[in-house]
Amino acid sequence: MTDRRKFIREAGLLAAGTLLTPAFMKGMAEASQKIASMPPEQAASDEDFWSWVRENYTVATEILNLNNGGVSPQPRPVQEVHEKYLRMCNSGPSYYMWRILDQGREPLRTKLADLAGCDPEEIAINRNTTEALNTIIFGLNLKAGDEIILTKQDYPNMMNAWKQRELRDGIKLVYLNLELPPEDDKAIIKKYSDAMTDKTRLVHITHMINWTGQIMPVKEIAKAAHAKGIDVMVDGAHTFAHIDYSISDLGCDYFGTSLHKWLCAPFGTGFLFIKKEKIKDIWTLLGNDHTDFVEKQKIETDIRKFENLGTRSFPAEMAVDAAIDFHLAIGSKRKEERLRYLRNYWVNQVKDIPGVTINTPLKPGTSCAIANFSIANKKTEDVDTVLWKYKIHTVGINRENIHGTRVTPHVYTSVKDLDRLIKAIKEAAVA
Repeated sequence: MTDRRKFIREAGLLAAGTLLTPAFMKGMAEASQKIASMPPEQAASDEDFWSWVRENYTVATEILNLNNGGVSPQPRPVQEVHEKYLRMCNSGPSYYMWRILDQGREPLRTKLADLAGCDPEEIAINRNTTEALNTIIFGLNLKAGDEIILTKQDYPNMMNAWKQRELRDGIKLVYLNLELPPEDDKAIIKKYSDAMTDKTRLVHITHMINWTGQIMPVKEIAKAAHAKGIDVMVDGAHTFAHIDYSISDLGCDYFGTSLHKWLCAPFGTGFLFIKKEKIKDIWTLLGNDHTDFVEKQKIETDIRKFENLGTRSFPAEMAVDAAIDFHLAIGSKRKEERLRYLRNYWVNQVKDIPGVTINTPLKPGTSCAIANFSIANKKTEDVDTVLWKYKIHTVGINRENIHGTRVTPHVYTSVKDLDRLIKAIKEAAVA
Protein backbone atom coordinates (compact mmCIF):
# COMPACT_ATOMS: atom_id res chain seq x y z
CA MET A 1 0.00 0.00 0.00
CA THR A 2 2.94 2.33 0.71
CA ASP A 3 4.34 1.68 -2.78
CA ARG A 4 0.94 2.39 -4.32
CA ARG A 5 0.51 5.68 -2.49
CA LYS A 6 4.10 6.68 -3.35
CA PHE A 7 3.41 6.09 -7.03
CA ILE A 8 0.18 8.04 -7.21
CA ARG A 9 1.67 10.88 -5.17
CA GLU A 10 4.56 11.15 -7.61
CA ALA A 11 2.09 10.99 -10.49
CA GLY A 12 0.32 14.04 -9.07
CA LEU A 13 -2.92 12.22 -8.28
CA LEU A 14 -3.18 12.84 -4.56
CA ALA A 15 -4.71 16.05 -3.26
CA ALA A 16 -6.20 16.50 0.20
CA GLY A 17 -6.88 12.78 0.56
CA THR A 18 -8.39 12.37 -2.90
CA LEU A 19 -7.13 10.97 -6.20
CA LEU A 20 -8.61 13.99 -7.98
CA THR A 21 -6.14 16.67 -9.00
CA PRO A 22 -5.60 19.87 -7.00
CA ALA A 23 -6.81 21.85 -10.04
CA PHE A 24 -10.12 19.99 -10.03
CA MET A 25 -10.62 20.39 -6.29
CA LYS A 26 -9.89 24.13 -6.53
CA GLY A 27 -12.33 24.46 -9.42
CA MET A 28 -15.01 22.58 -7.53
CA ALA A 29 -14.55 24.80 -4.47
CA GLU A 30 -14.91 27.92 -6.58
CA ALA A 31 -17.88 26.62 -8.57
CA SER A 32 -19.79 25.49 -5.49
CA GLN A 33 -19.38 28.68 -3.44
CA LYS A 34 -22.72 30.06 -4.57
CA ILE A 35 -24.72 26.89 -3.95
CA ALA A 36 -22.94 25.73 -0.78
CA SER A 37 -25.68 27.07 1.50
CA MET A 38 -28.58 26.28 -0.82
CA PRO A 39 -30.97 23.38 -0.18
CA PRO A 40 -30.33 20.62 -2.79
CA GLU A 41 -33.71 21.32 -4.43
CA GLN A 42 -32.70 24.93 -5.04
CA ALA A 43 -29.16 24.09 -6.17
CA ALA A 44 -30.64 21.76 -8.78
CA SER A 45 -31.52 24.71 -11.01
CA ASP A 46 -28.29 26.69 -10.67
CA GLU A 47 -27.07 26.47 -14.27
CA ASP A 48 -23.71 28.08 -13.52
CA PHE A 49 -22.70 25.26 -11.18
CA TRP A 50 -23.99 22.50 -13.43
CA SER A 51 -22.30 24.10 -16.43
CA TRP A 52 -19.01 23.73 -14.55
CA VAL A 53 -19.81 20.08 -13.86
CA ARG A 54 -20.53 19.59 -17.56
CA GLU A 55 -17.12 21.04 -18.46
CA ASN A 56 -15.53 18.11 -16.64
CA TYR A 57 -16.97 15.62 -19.13
CA THR A 58 -15.63 14.86 -22.60
CA VAL A 59 -18.94 13.87 -24.20
CA ALA A 60 -19.42 14.14 -27.96
CA THR A 61 -20.90 17.32 -29.35
CA GLU A 62 -22.20 15.72 -32.54
CA ILE A 63 -24.83 13.70 -30.67
CA LEU A 64 -26.99 14.33 -27.62
CA ASN A 65 -26.64 11.26 -25.39
CA LEU A 66 -29.85 10.67 -23.47
CA ASN A 67 -29.23 6.98 -22.91
CA ASN A 68 -27.12 7.25 -19.77
CA GLY A 69 -29.26 4.48 -18.31
CA GLY A 70 -27.28 2.04 -20.43
CA VAL A 71 -23.83 3.20 -19.43
CA SER A 72 -22.54 6.61 -18.42
CA PRO A 73 -19.34 8.41 -19.41
CA GLN A 74 -16.58 9.01 -16.91
CA PRO A 75 -15.73 12.62 -16.10
CA ARG A 76 -12.31 13.78 -17.25
CA PRO A 77 -10.69 13.57 -13.77
CA VAL A 78 -11.71 9.90 -13.51
CA GLN A 79 -10.45 9.18 -17.02
CA GLU A 80 -7.11 10.72 -16.10
CA VAL A 81 -6.69 8.51 -13.03
CA HIS A 82 -7.75 5.45 -15.03
CA GLU A 83 -5.32 6.23 -17.85
CA LYS A 84 -2.39 6.77 -15.47
CA TYR A 85 -3.06 3.43 -13.78
CA LEU A 86 -3.31 1.81 -17.21
CA ARG A 87 0.09 3.20 -18.25
CA MET A 88 1.47 2.12 -14.91
CA CYS A 89 0.32 -1.47 -15.43
CA ASN A 90 1.67 -1.60 -18.96
CA SER A 91 5.11 -0.66 -17.69
CA GLY A 92 5.29 -3.89 -15.67
CA PRO A 93 1.95 -5.77 -15.70
CA SER A 94 2.27 -8.54 -13.15
CA TYR A 95 4.26 -6.42 -10.68
CA TYR A 96 2.09 -3.30 -10.74
CA MET A 97 -1.21 -5.18 -11.07
CA TRP A 98 -0.76 -7.76 -8.35
CA ARG A 99 1.75 -6.14 -5.98
CA ILE A 100 0.68 -2.49 -6.17
CA LEU A 101 -2.87 -1.89 -7.40
CA ASP A 102 -4.29 -5.08 -5.93
CA GLN A 103 -3.30 -3.72 -2.51
CA GLY A 104 -5.74 -0.87 -3.01
CA ARG A 105 -8.82 -3.07 -2.84
CA GLU A 106 -9.22 -2.87 0.93
CA PRO A 107 -9.26 0.95 1.11
CA LEU A 108 -11.64 0.96 -1.87
CA ARG A 109 -13.90 -1.56 -0.14
CA THR A 110 -14.09 0.70 2.91
CA LYS A 111 -14.82 3.76 0.77
CA LEU A 112 -17.57 1.97 -1.18
CA ALA A 113 -19.10 0.67 2.05
CA ASP A 114 -19.15 4.17 3.48
CA LEU A 115 -20.97 5.47 0.40
CA ALA A 116 -23.32 2.46 0.38
CA GLY A 117 -24.05 2.61 4.10
CA CYS A 118 -22.99 -0.90 5.07
CA ASP A 119 -20.14 -2.88 6.63
CA PRO A 120 -17.01 -3.24 4.43
CA GLU A 121 -17.10 -6.95 5.23
CA GLU A 122 -20.38 -7.16 3.31
CA ILE A 123 -19.07 -5.83 -0.02
CA ALA A 124 -17.35 -7.80 -2.79
CA ILE A 125 -15.93 -5.71 -5.63
CA ASN A 126 -16.77 -7.11 -9.04
CA ARG A 127 -17.63 -5.99 -12.59
CA ASN A 128 -21.36 -5.33 -12.85
CA THR A 129 -24.86 -6.04 -11.57
CA THR A 130 -25.27 -9.15 -13.72
CA GLU A 131 -22.18 -10.75 -12.21
CA ALA A 132 -23.19 -9.73 -8.69
CA LEU A 133 -26.74 -11.06 -8.84
CA ASN A 134 -25.81 -14.19 -10.80
CA THR A 135 -23.52 -15.00 -7.89
CA ILE A 136 -26.59 -15.07 -5.65
CA ILE A 137 -28.92 -16.74 -8.15
CA PHE A 138 -26.52 -19.63 -8.76
CA GLY A 139 -25.05 -19.63 -5.25
CA LEU A 140 -28.25 -20.12 -3.25
CA ASN A 141 -29.06 -23.57 -1.93
CA LEU A 142 -32.40 -24.29 -3.61
CA LYS A 143 -34.29 -27.47 -4.34
CA ALA A 144 -37.12 -28.56 -6.60
CA GLY A 145 -40.39 -26.86 -5.63
CA ASP A 146 -38.78 -23.82 -3.98
CA GLU A 147 -40.43 -20.62 -5.19
CA ILE A 148 -38.84 -17.36 -6.33
CA ILE A 149 -40.94 -14.21 -6.80
CA LEU A 150 -39.95 -11.83 -9.59
CA THR A 151 -41.70 -9.63 -12.15
CA LYS A 152 -41.97 -9.61 -15.91
CA GLN A 153 -40.41 -6.14 -15.80
CA ASP A 154 -37.11 -7.29 -14.25
CA TYR A 155 -33.84 -7.17 -16.19
CA PRO A 156 -33.48 -9.98 -18.79
CA ASN A 157 -30.03 -11.15 -17.64
CA MET A 158 -31.35 -11.95 -14.19
CA MET A 159 -34.62 -13.41 -15.45
CA ASN A 160 -32.73 -15.77 -17.74
CA ALA A 161 -30.42 -16.81 -14.92
CA TRP A 162 -33.47 -17.75 -12.86
CA LYS A 163 -34.88 -19.64 -15.85
CA GLN A 164 -31.68 -21.66 -16.00
CA ARG A 165 -32.06 -22.64 -12.37
CA GLU A 166 -35.69 -23.50 -13.08
CA LEU A 167 -34.66 -25.84 -15.89
CA ARG A 168 -31.72 -27.30 -14.00
CA ASP A 169 -33.11 -27.64 -10.48
CA GLY A 170 -36.88 -27.60 -10.81
CA ILE A 171 -37.50 -24.46 -8.80
CA LYS A 172 -40.70 -22.53 -9.48
CA LEU A 173 -40.67 -18.95 -10.77
CA VAL A 174 -43.66 -16.90 -9.69
CA TYR A 175 -44.03 -13.90 -12.03
CA LEU A 176 -45.83 -10.71 -11.12
CA ASN A 177 -46.94 -8.42 -13.94
CA LEU A 178 -46.81 -4.80 -12.81
CA GLU A 179 -49.34 -2.40 -14.26
CA LEU A 180 -47.15 0.56 -15.10
CA PRO A 181 -46.90 3.31 -14.12
CA PRO A 182 -48.39 2.66 -10.65
CA GLU A 183 -48.14 5.41 -8.06
CA ASP A 184 -49.78 3.46 -5.24
CA ASP A 185 -46.99 1.78 -3.26
CA LYS A 186 -49.50 -0.05 -1.10
CA ALA A 187 -50.91 -1.82 -4.16
CA ILE A 188 -47.40 -2.86 -5.23
CA ILE A 189 -46.54 -4.15 -1.76
CA LYS A 190 -49.79 -6.12 -1.63
CA LYS A 191 -49.09 -7.73 -5.01
CA TYR A 192 -45.76 -9.03 -3.72
CA SER A 193 -47.13 -10.02 -0.33
CA ASP A 194 -50.07 -11.92 -1.83
CA ALA A 195 -47.65 -14.00 -3.93
CA MET A 196 -45.64 -15.17 -0.89
CA THR A 197 -46.26 -18.74 0.26
CA ASP A 198 -44.61 -21.19 2.62
CA LYS A 199 -42.56 -22.37 -0.39
CA THR A 200 -41.20 -18.92 -1.24
CA ARG A 201 -37.47 -18.75 -0.62
CA LEU A 202 -36.56 -15.39 -2.11
CA VAL A 203 -38.12 -12.22 -3.51
CA HIS A 204 -36.23 -10.58 -6.37
CA ILE A 205 -36.87 -6.82 -6.54
CA THR A 206 -35.60 -4.37 -9.14
CA HIS A 207 -35.10 -1.18 -7.13
CA MET A 208 -35.62 1.03 -10.17
CA ILE A 209 -37.23 -0.54 -13.23
CA ASN A 210 -34.77 0.30 -15.96
CA TRP A 211 -37.42 0.49 -18.70
CA THR A 212 -39.45 3.26 -17.05
CA GLY A 213 -37.58 4.60 -14.01
CA GLN A 214 -40.19 3.39 -11.51
CA ILE A 215 -38.75 3.24 -7.96
CA MET A 216 -40.08 0.22 -6.10
CA PRO A 217 -40.98 0.29 -2.37
CA VAL A 218 -38.21 -2.14 -1.48
CA LYS A 219 -38.13 -1.54 2.26
CA GLU A 220 -41.81 -2.35 2.75
CA ILE A 221 -41.68 -5.42 0.48
CA ALA A 222 -38.60 -6.65 2.33
CA LYS A 223 -40.33 -6.17 5.66
CA ALA A 224 -43.29 -8.27 4.49
CA ALA A 225 -40.94 -10.97 3.17
CA HIS A 226 -38.81 -11.16 6.29
CA ALA A 227 -41.93 -11.49 8.43
CA LYS A 228 -42.45 -14.80 6.62
CA GLY A 229 -38.79 -15.88 6.76
CA ILE A 230 -38.16 -15.06 3.09
CA ASP A 231 -34.89 -13.58 1.79
CA VAL A 232 -34.80 -10.49 -0.44
CA MET A 233 -32.43 -9.75 -3.33
CA VAL A 234 -32.29 -6.26 -4.85
CA ASP A 235 -31.16 -5.24 -8.32
CA GLY A 236 -29.71 -1.80 -7.61
CA ALA A 237 -28.19 -1.18 -11.04
CA HIS A 238 -30.06 2.08 -11.55
CA THR A 239 -30.32 3.51 -8.05
CA PHE A 240 -26.81 3.45 -6.61
CA ALA A 241 -25.29 6.97 -6.88
CA HIS A 242 -28.53 8.06 -8.59
CA ILE A 243 -30.83 8.55 -5.61
CA ASP A 244 -29.62 9.24 -2.09
CA TYR A 245 -30.07 6.19 0.16
CA SER A 246 -28.17 3.54 2.10
CA ILE A 247 -28.39 -0.20 1.50
CA SER A 248 -29.28 -0.56 5.16
CA ASP A 249 -32.41 1.53 4.43
CA LEU A 250 -33.66 -1.19 2.11
CA GLY A 251 -33.55 -4.07 4.57
CA CYS A 252 -32.42 -6.52 1.88
CA ASP A 253 -30.21 -9.58 2.22
CA TYR A 254 -28.46 -9.32 -1.15
CA PHE A 255 -27.80 -6.38 -3.46
CA GLY A 256 -25.88 -5.83 -6.68
CA THR A 257 -25.05 -2.74 -8.70
CA SER A 258 -22.97 -1.41 -11.58
CA LEU A 259 -20.70 1.53 -10.92
CA HIS A 260 -20.33 2.48 -14.60
CA LYS A 261 -23.88 3.81 -14.64
CA TRP A 262 -24.74 6.57 -12.20
CA LEU A 263 -21.43 6.74 -10.33
CA CYS A 264 -19.66 7.33 -13.68
CA ALA A 265 -16.86 4.92 -12.79
CA PRO A 266 -14.84 3.06 -15.46
CA PHE A 267 -16.73 0.57 -17.59
CA GLY A 268 -16.98 -2.90 -16.11
CA THR A 269 -17.03 -2.01 -12.39
CA GLY A 270 -19.59 -2.93 -9.77
CA PHE A 271 -20.11 -4.59 -6.41
CA LEU A 272 -22.07 -7.26 -4.58
CA PHE A 273 -23.53 -6.80 -1.10
CA ILE A 274 -24.38 -9.79 1.09
CA LYS A 275 -25.62 -9.41 4.63
CA LYS A 276 -22.82 -10.72 6.82
CA GLU A 277 -24.71 -13.64 8.33
CA LYS A 278 -25.76 -14.83 4.85
CA ILE A 279 -22.26 -15.08 3.33
CA LYS A 280 -21.64 -18.62 4.55
CA ASP A 281 -24.77 -19.87 2.78
CA ILE A 282 -23.81 -18.69 -0.71
CA TRP A 283 -21.61 -20.75 -3.03
CA THR A 284 -19.10 -18.86 -5.13
CA LEU A 285 -19.86 -18.41 -8.82
CA LEU A 286 -16.18 -18.86 -9.70
CA GLY A 287 -13.70 -21.18 -8.00
CA ASN A 288 -10.76 -19.79 -6.06
CA ASP A 289 -7.31 -20.84 -4.91
CA HIS A 290 -8.39 -21.58 -1.33
CA THR A 291 -8.49 -25.36 -1.66
CA ASP A 292 -9.77 -25.72 1.87
CA PHE A 293 -12.36 -22.92 1.76
CA VAL A 294 -15.26 -25.33 2.28
CA GLU A 295 -13.77 -26.66 5.48
CA LYS A 296 -12.56 -23.44 7.04
CA GLN A 297 -15.22 -21.23 8.59
CA LYS A 298 -12.90 -18.22 8.25
CA ILE A 299 -12.95 -18.54 4.46
CA GLU A 300 -16.61 -19.56 4.27
CA THR A 301 -17.70 -16.35 5.95
CA ASP A 302 -15.27 -14.04 4.14
CA ILE A 303 -16.88 -11.78 1.51
CA ARG A 304 -13.61 -11.91 -0.43
CA LYS A 305 -14.36 -15.42 -1.59
CA PHE A 306 -16.57 -13.78 -4.26
CA GLU A 307 -13.73 -11.69 -5.70
CA ASN A 308 -11.70 -14.39 -7.41
CA LEU A 309 -12.25 -13.17 -10.96
CA GLY A 310 -8.82 -14.09 -12.31
CA THR A 311 -7.09 -11.33 -14.24
CA ARG A 312 -9.31 -8.27 -14.34
CA SER A 313 -8.89 -4.59 -15.15
CA PHE A 314 -7.01 -3.35 -12.10
CA PRO A 315 -6.80 0.22 -13.51
CA ALA A 316 -10.59 0.36 -13.93
CA GLU A 317 -11.20 -1.09 -10.46
CA MET A 318 -8.83 1.29 -8.69
CA ALA A 319 -10.13 4.34 -10.58
CA VAL A 320 -13.51 3.77 -8.88
CA ASP A 321 -11.91 5.63 -5.98
CA ALA A 322 -11.76 8.81 -8.08
CA ALA A 323 -15.34 8.34 -9.28
CA ILE A 324 -16.51 8.25 -5.66
CA ASP A 325 -14.60 11.45 -4.95
CA PHE A 326 -16.19 13.15 -7.97
CA HIS A 327 -19.63 12.03 -6.84
CA LEU A 328 -19.06 13.25 -3.29
CA ALA A 329 -17.69 16.56 -4.54
CA ILE A 330 -21.09 17.17 -6.15
CA GLY A 331 -23.04 15.69 -3.24
CA SER A 332 -25.39 12.68 -3.32
CA LYS A 333 -28.60 14.56 -2.53
CA ARG A 334 -27.67 17.53 -4.71
CA LYS A 335 -27.04 15.14 -7.60
CA GLU A 336 -30.36 13.35 -7.07
CA GLU A 337 -32.28 16.62 -7.10
CA ARG A 338 -30.52 17.81 -10.26
CA LEU A 339 -31.39 14.57 -12.05
CA ARG A 340 -35.03 14.87 -10.97
CA TYR A 341 -35.06 18.53 -12.00
CA LEU A 342 -33.84 17.62 -15.50
CA ARG A 343 -36.52 14.91 -15.79
CA ASN A 344 -39.25 17.30 -14.70
CA TYR A 345 -37.97 20.03 -17.04
CA TRP A 346 -38.68 18.10 -20.22
CA VAL A 347 -41.59 15.99 -18.98
CA ASN A 348 -43.61 18.99 -17.82
CA GLN A 349 -43.29 20.58 -21.26
CA VAL A 350 -44.43 17.56 -23.26
CA LYS A 351 -46.90 15.69 -21.02
CA ASP A 352 -49.88 17.76 -22.16
CA ILE A 353 -49.13 17.53 -25.88
CA PRO A 354 -52.02 15.67 -27.53
CA GLY A 355 -51.08 12.01 -27.99
CA VAL A 356 -48.07 12.08 -25.64
CA THR A 357 -48.19 9.74 -22.63
CA ILE A 358 -45.62 9.65 -19.84
CA ASN A 359 -45.13 6.02 -18.80
CA THR A 360 -43.30 6.93 -15.60
CA PRO A 361 -44.91 7.92 -12.29
CA LEU A 362 -44.26 11.54 -11.35
CA LYS A 363 -45.38 11.42 -7.73
CA PRO A 364 -42.48 12.45 -5.42
CA GLY A 365 -40.31 9.50 -4.48
CA THR A 366 -41.52 7.21 -7.28
CA SER A 367 -38.91 8.13 -9.93
CA CYS A 368 -35.91 10.34 -10.66
CA ALA A 369 -33.82 10.83 -13.84
CA ILE A 370 -35.28 8.08 -16.03
CA ALA A 371 -38.59 8.64 -17.78
CA ASN A 372 -40.37 6.86 -20.61
CA PHE A 373 -42.84 8.41 -23.06
CA SER A 374 -44.95 7.17 -25.94
CA ILE A 375 -46.98 8.82 -28.68
CA ALA A 376 -50.41 7.54 -29.67
CA ASN A 377 -50.46 5.63 -32.96
CA LYS A 378 -46.67 5.86 -33.25
CA LYS A 379 -44.29 2.93 -33.06
CA THR A 380 -41.26 3.47 -30.84
CA GLU A 381 -39.08 2.92 -33.90
CA ASP A 382 -40.79 5.81 -35.68
CA VAL A 383 -40.35 8.10 -32.68
CA ASP A 384 -36.67 7.18 -32.48
CA THR A 385 -36.29 8.06 -36.16
CA VAL A 386 -37.58 11.58 -35.54
CA LEU A 387 -35.35 12.01 -32.47
CA TRP A 388 -32.33 10.91 -34.45
CA LYS A 389 -33.03 13.68 -36.99
CA TYR A 390 -32.02 15.94 -34.11
CA LYS A 391 -29.07 13.64 -33.37
CA ILE A 392 -30.64 12.61 -30.06
CA HIS A 393 -29.61 9.17 -28.83
CA THR A 394 -32.26 7.40 -26.72
CA VAL A 395 -33.52 3.82 -26.62
CA GLY A 396 -36.89 2.44 -27.72
CA ILE A 397 -38.49 -0.04 -25.32
CA ASN A 398 -40.84 -2.80 -26.47
CA ARG A 399 -41.14 -5.27 -23.62
CA GLU A 400 -44.15 -6.90 -21.97
CA ASN A 401 -46.57 -4.02 -21.27
CA ILE A 402 -43.95 -1.30 -21.79
CA HIS A 403 -43.85 0.42 -25.17
CA GLY A 404 -42.15 3.79 -25.40
CA THR A 405 -38.91 5.74 -25.59
CA ARG A 406 -36.66 5.91 -22.54
CA VAL A 407 -34.96 9.24 -21.89
CA THR A 408 -32.05 9.31 -19.44
CA PRO A 409 -30.15 12.57 -18.84
CA HIS A 410 -27.18 12.85 -16.48
CA VAL A 411 -25.43 15.61 -14.53
CA TYR A 412 -23.63 16.83 -17.65
CA THR A 413 -26.93 17.32 -19.51
CA SER A 414 -28.01 20.95 -19.88
CA VAL A 415 -31.50 22.43 -20.09
CA LYS A 416 -30.59 23.59 -23.61
CA ASP A 417 -30.02 19.95 -24.50
CA LEU A 418 -33.50 19.17 -23.22
CA ASP A 419 -34.99 22.06 -25.20
CA ARG A 420 -33.76 20.17 -28.26
CA LEU A 421 -35.46 17.02 -27.01
CA ILE A 422 -38.73 18.88 -26.39
CA LYS A 423 -38.68 20.29 -29.93
CA ALA A 424 -38.08 16.80 -31.35
CA ILE A 425 -40.94 15.26 -29.34
CA LYS A 426 -43.30 17.98 -30.52
CA GLU A 427 -42.39 17.18 -34.11
CA ALA A 428 -42.77 13.45 -33.54
CA ALA A 429 -46.24 14.00 -32.05
CA VAL A 430 -47.56 15.66 -35.20
CA ALA A 431 -45.52 13.73 -37.79
